[in-house]
Amino acid sequence: MTHLDIQDCEDAMRVLAEHLDRELDQRLDRQLLEHLDSCRSCYSRSEFDRRLKAQVKDLGREPVPATVVDRVHELLRDFALPPIV
Repeated sequence: MTHLDIQDCEDAMRVLAEHLDRELDQRLDRQLLEHLDSCRSCYSRSEFDRRLKAQVKDLGREPVPATVVDRVHELLRDFALPPIV
């Protein structure tokens, strides 16, 4: 992914998960942060994802209802981005 430059919202969303997991190289992380500073839509999405990740982490090992699992799978299908070529 080192050849990618963040030029638009689609590029930003492609690397958001790696940013939240602190797996993004410094150059791309800096580009993403600059994009988030100027794009309210992507900033909102990143905050939602960050909070969701924190809440999921706090759930511990309690069983997750099947309806929640189904909804998460549905959302993942709806928001899946095509692979980077």
